[in-house]
Order: sequence, then C-alpha cells, then structure tokens
Amino acid sequence: MIKILNGIHETVAYDYFPSIKLYHNMEAEDYPLHWHTAMEIIMPVRKKYTVVIDESPHTFHEGDIFITPPGTLHRLIAPPPGPDGDEGERLIILLDYGLICNVKGMDSLIHSLHPYALVSRKEYPELNAQLCSYLDEISREYDNRIPFTEAYIYSLIIHFFVAIGRTNFNASEKFPGITSSKQHEYIEKFMDVCNYITDHCTENINVDDLADLAGFSKFHFSRLFKQFSGVSCYEYLTQKRINHAETLLIEPNISITEVAMRSGFGSLSTFNRIFKAAKHCTPSEYKSLNRTKKNTISGGSAGPGEK
Repeated sequence: MIKILNGIHETVAYDYFPSIKLYHNMEAEDYPLHWHTAMEIIMPVRKKYTVVIDESPHTFHEGDIFITPPGTLHRLIAPPPGPDGDEGERLIILLDYGLICNVKGMDSLIHSLHPYALVSRKEYPELNAQLCSYLDEISREYDNRIPFTEAYIYSLIIHFFVAIGRTNFNASEKFPGITSSKQHEYIEKFMDVCNYITDHCTENINVDDLADLAGFSKFHFSRLFKQFSGVSCYEYLTQKRINHAETLLIEPNISITEVAMRSGFGSLSTFNRIFKAAKHCTPSEYKSLNRTKKNTISGGSAGPGEK
C-alpha cells in the first residue's frame, strides 16, 4: 500500500537513506492514481508489470526498465498470481529528484524522459544490460548497507542516468553534418538553455531571448532546439510552467487564478486550456483530487507490498 497519500499526492516515506528508497515488491497489489516528486524506476524480476499513464497502459517484462519522471500521474497494475501462487517480483526504486537535479545536463535529460521511458531488453540490449548491472549493484548495496553504502549508491545513480543521457544526447545524431567539436559545443549550449528555462519559466521569456542567450538567430535556434530536445522551445517552456503549476495546485490557499499568474501564463483561460491538454483534467479537477483527507498509515520501513 502507499504509506502516505494525500488525495493523489504521495509523500514518499524514505527510510534508511534520505533520498532513495528501494524495495522488492512481491504482492499482486495495484496502486491507485497518484503522483510524487520522486523519480520512479521499476524493473520486473519475475513476471510482467503495467504502468498506466494518461489512461494508456504500458506493459513491460522481466529485465525491462521503466522510468517515471517526477510529477507524472500514474497507476500501477500487478500481474495476477500464477497457478503456483507466484505473484511475481519487481525491483522498485524511488529517488529524490533533488539528488541529481543540480548536476549539469540532468534537467534536460529528465525532461526528455517525459512522460515515461522504457528501456527494454529487446529494443536497447546494450543500454539495458548496462542499466541492469547498475540496478543489481544498487540493490545489493541497499540490502547489505556496509560502510559508505549511501555514497556508493549515489554514484551508481549518477552512472545510471549518465548512461541514458549519452544514449539520448548522442551529439552526432542530434547535430549531424557538422564537426565533432561543434556538435559537443551545441550540446553544451542547449543544456544551458534548458537549465535557464527551468530557472526562469515563470517569467516573461520568449524565443528571441533564448536565441540571444545561445548566440543563434531565432530561426536557427528554433530548428536546433527541436533537434536537441525533440520538442519545440514553446512546448518545452510550457511543460516547465505546467510542472510549476502542479506544485502550486496542491496548496489549499492558492486560487486557480493565482496559480496561473505565478506559473507564467498570461491568462486564466490559456492556463485552463493548456493544463487540460497536458494533464487530461482541468486545474480545478486536479486541485480537487488533492483535497481528500490525508491518509497516513503508520509503521516501520516498507515491506514488499508498500510503496
């Protein structure tokens, strides 16, 4: 069960370490619609598993790795027990995003994973094998907790996301047709632009400002940004504003209008339209989902069926 759930907002109950929680889930228990500020990594050890995002189910199999970024509304569906009563096993890691967000380039990487990332053994065999080795090592360290375990786990987490980043942001694929030195220069520039957008998304920034920051013409910048991030600059900025709005909507004393203004949207109608398109519910509906009485289940550290 989810230990601390306020409406649809889960507060992750970290136990041994302040920023990471790992457990071996072995119960055929589904989890209701919820979100949290933690990054979630799931790897089935036995039997398949399903994550539902935007009402679309994503089923993955033993050894596949599913990553849910912070703030994503999702449900979890476990497979039914087999004839022998086996309910399967999943390695689940919840990671405080603050642990890695200050590492240069991580913010743009996390954005590129929205609304989810699936690294399957079939489609990405080399990357999957590399990531599985990191997860296996993290699991051993977490379960045994020898001296310097926390520091070692954090280093493995960084290696895990660097491996994904180097696959996602392959310079020769992002910016083909130019010299290698220029490709890497462009990667650095657009990582800086993404960091700037994250830090200033609630302000009145536009493509002209960002193009000047990167040192390109507006047309050239827009084309290169989409090559880098996979979305337009406007879409990237909008997503950051939506993410900021979500954090404000869970506050009971802030009105929808104030949320819209404080999140960088020019009008309430624009905010309502864009939010509903992105989250499949209105800001008011989203806020009401988080109004339900706080459900806290006391107890010790999480067991196999707890989240």
